[in-house]
Amino acid sequence: MPDLLEKTFGFALILLLPLVVIGGALVTLFAVGALFDALDHPKEVRGRIEAAFQRPPRPSRMAGPDHYYQPYWSGRS
Repeated sequence: MPDLLEKTFGFALILLLPLVVIGGALVTLFAVGALFDALDHPKEVRGRIEAAFQRPPRPSRMAGPDHYYQPYWSGRS
């Protein structure tokens, strides 16, 4: 039983350790790229942050029956 457990942990270590290291390297590379992008374009970053907290646009409303464009929209003249 201990031999099987040791082989299982060894296999998991050999399989998972490179995946964790490569995943960490990719996340670090992405974070450094985002940092350099923020340093190069600070106004765009500020705009992105402000846009994330803006209210969504109001839904459009249908025009009433007395609206001057209503016949054009409905296809009737």
